[in-house]
Amino acid sequence: MVGRCVVAQNIEMIDQTVPRRVYASGSLRELALLFLRLGTTAFGGPAAHIAMMEDEVVRRRHWMTRERFLDLLGATNLIPGPNSTEMAIHIGHQQAGWPGLVVAGSVFIIPAAAITLLFAWAYERFGSLPQAAGLLYGVKPVIIAVVLQALWGLGRTAVKTRFLAFVGVSAVAANALGLNEVLTLLGAGAVTVGAQLFEGARVKLSAAAAWASTAAPLVGATVAVPFSLTALFLFFLKVGAILFGSGYVLLAFLRADLVDHWHWLTEAQLLDAIAVGQITPGPVFSAATFIGYVLGGVRGALVATAGIFLPSFLFVALSGPLVPRLRRSPTAGAFLDGVNVGSLALMALVTWALVRVAVVDVTTAVLAGASAVLLIWFRTNSVWLVLGGACVGLVFRGAVP
Repeated sequence: MVGRCVVAQNIEMIDQTVPRRVYASGSLRELALLFLRLGTTAFGGPAAHIAMMEDEVVRRRHWMTRERFLDLLGATNLIPGPNSTEMAIHIGHQQAGWPGLVVAGSVFIIPAAAITLLFAWAYERFGSLPQAAGLLYGVKPVIIAVVLQALWGLGRTAVKTRFLAFVGVSAVAANALGLNEVLTLLGAGAVTVGAQLFEGARVKLSAAAAWASTAAPLVGATVAVPFSLTALFLFFLKVGAILFGSGYVLLAFLRADLVDHWHWLTEAQLLDAIAVGQITPGPVFSAATFIGYVLGGVRGALVATAGIFLPSFLFVALSGPLVPRLRRSPTAGAFLDGVNVGSLALMALVTWALVRVAVVDVTTAVLAGASAVLLIWFRTNSVWLVLGGACVGLVFRGAVP
């Protein structure tokens, strides 16, 4: 135990003095295998994916400290696109440079896209989705435990002061009351900077939230266009470039254009696409693969997938090198501290939403509790817990309401 603490202290010292240092020898092959496995087994949406990444790269491999992981998470939450995919790209870039950026992001996306493509083929051939209720029944409670464990660990690192705790709680309240995710994060960062610049002044997050809520949402007017592969690519490129929020926000965005304005899809087709994105591992944005296949076959699936994920690689490539510089600046570092607690606030809200749909009876409550014990006290790999939860769900699938 003493040796482990010494190692942790040394890692913290290295992190403070050499921001771009790789903390453990992680080859490109090791990076690819890790994110290929996560892309194949990471169910539960972005919060769960990020929790699994934290478990692997911070707790198990010691590739980075929790503080560095939180900095990357904060930067990820400030740019549009799928957060878990962008975290994979960030981690790949830190571990293996530009090749790591491309490899980590790609192998995390490919399994989800391939599985979604199989679902889309079955959907077109048989007219409905294969039943997956039993699988979800067992996986969701495990995901709750994984996310809570990550929230606890990251929260202990991020909440350094009582003021940051106040900012985090206020961010939860602001977002729960309807404040846009990115405005919540920017407000948390701005208030933390204000507290540093005007020490002693009682800066309230509610004031920043009121100011931020006057900003107009970043949504452009839509014009009806005939279907083509080029139009499909440009549409999903736009979605990937400006969309913040969860898969439910994605649903609203897609519905407005694809169903209401352009009539490319029916309401039922869109809901089935989002369902596939939820029940398959990897990023929820793989719903684009399903929609692309329904509209344009295999070529449509490839075009839609490329369009929605391409902006993530570009945004991470542009923002990634700025993170160490931000941390070295006192003002920018304070802003990043605020963004970090704001990110955890958003993650906590997602977790609460997951609890309400995952823990539905005694079996799921026991599964969630047992998973938490195995994660926290026995440090069981979260991948095995997810697979075990899937098996339990299939065994008890008849008990699903």
